[in-house]
Amino acid sequence: MQEVTSIDTQVVVIGAGLTGLTTAYWLSRSQVPVHVVEQDTRIGGQIQTNHINKYIYETGPTTGSVSTPEVAELMSDLAITSGGSCVLETAPDSSKRRLIWKGDRFHDLPASPIGGLTTPLFRWTDKLRILGEPWRKRGTDPDESVGSLARRRLGRSFVDYAVDPFISGVYAGNPDTLVTRYALPKLYRLEQDYGSFIRGAIAKMKEPKSERDRLATKKVFSARGGLSHIPTAEAETIGMEHISLGASMVRVEPVDNGWRTTYQTREGSCVIYSQYVVTTCGAYNLSALLPFIDEQRLTAITSLTYAPVMEVNVGMPDTFGGDYIAFGGLVPTIEHRRVLGILFPSACFTQRAPEGGALFSFFIGGIKHPEILDLSDEEIETLVTEELHTMLGFPAEAVPDFIHISRHRKAIPQYDVTTGMRLEAVESIERQYQGLFVAGNLRDGIGMANRITQATHIAKEIIHTIKNQK
Repeated sequence: MQEVTSIDTQVVVIGAGLTGLTTAYWLSRSQVPVHVVEQDTRIGGQIQTNHINKYIYETGPTTGSVSTPEVAELMSDLAITSGGSCVLETAPDSSKRRLIWKGDRFHDLPASPIGGLTTPLFRWTDKLRILGEPWRKRGTDPDESVGSLARRRLGRSFVDYAVDPFISGVYAGNPDTLVTRYALPKLYRLEQDYGSFIRGAIAKMKEPKSERDRLATKKVFSARGGLSHIPTAEAETIGMEHISLGASMVRVEPVDNGWRTTYQTREGSCVIYSQYVVTTCGAYNLSALLPFIDEQRLTAITSLTYAPVMEVNVGMPDTFGGDYIAFGGLVPTIEHRRVLGILFPSACFTQRAPEGGALFSFFIGGIKHPEILDLSDEEIETLVTEELHTMLGFPAEAVPDFIHISRHRKAIPQYDVTTGMRLEAVESIERQYQGLFVAGNLRDGIGMANRITQATHIAKEIIHTIKNQK
């Protein structure tokens, strides 16, 4: 007969990825009792740093952006609580360079008005047309797609060679199916609030910023030695005794004055009673996790589409004189190549490749080409090796030190026209069931900064509520 373990705590967090651990971290820092339940046998979720010889590479997210004060505050706090083992590392200014593929080579994405005029990426008609952008009418469709909005305000070539590859790089998605106000809310607000991208950007630059606002430097970041240092440092503060790994058959249900969470581990059954529950898992897990929710609202959430993505890391012992000082290169759909983009991690962060060498991260598949994930490892290695020579210019004799393939079948949520119904369902559920938070990347953004910010706000709300109850 299996042993049944019973735990009483104040907050249960489902999921030991970045969102879940950051929520639990801030709760722990405020002495709020918390327990994390994770189905995997390791912490970190999609974040996983790997080491091979003198290479350090990621098989999930590769970078984040310090786009909110919450990111800077978390990393500053982790540097203290980890004793310096988790330290923010930002990319040098040289890595701000972005490349876009056109024709038979990569071109620099313009970073100045002069560059915008001289680049071969955009048509002259669109370059001239952009001068009239501040005077174009606001859009009236709240569910207008990113592609439609950009074509209307900027022109087709800007969509083809700037917006489309950007969306591929961020969402691995289709700009004509992603809804702007959900996928790129800041861009949407520029038009709605200021009537123009250009006018809005200028106005934003002139707005006074507090000291806390200035923490959001928008710099690309990682942790020194790899992103896995972040969840590791968070877990050390939370305490591994407060994190259950390898949990199966996880179920949450409301009970008098709180919640009951049950699950199975190799040691036996476990039941946790808590006042709050925060779910941070994928939308596709919620039907089994929250069986008390009605089918209509659950369907609105679980119908979320995910882009499948393959990440292929390649270590090169020698650059053969190639120019790989950039954040990376993106590939527009119109160019009909087999990769979405190639990032250059060793140009952004220290110790990612041996001296004289380079690390590259190829991204393949996405919402437009999910079938590529079904290719064999041998076929993928051949594909990447060919693009290594063709796109990055390595000579025929250049041989990689290693090629590592990671397949993510449900990688990136797509904030399309179903998003409004999903958000309404989440809001309705949280309103009906006090103490339940339905979080994770099914809402509030998909980037690392979005995850950290959402987690911080949830933790603060719980802490505030608990203090007011005393």
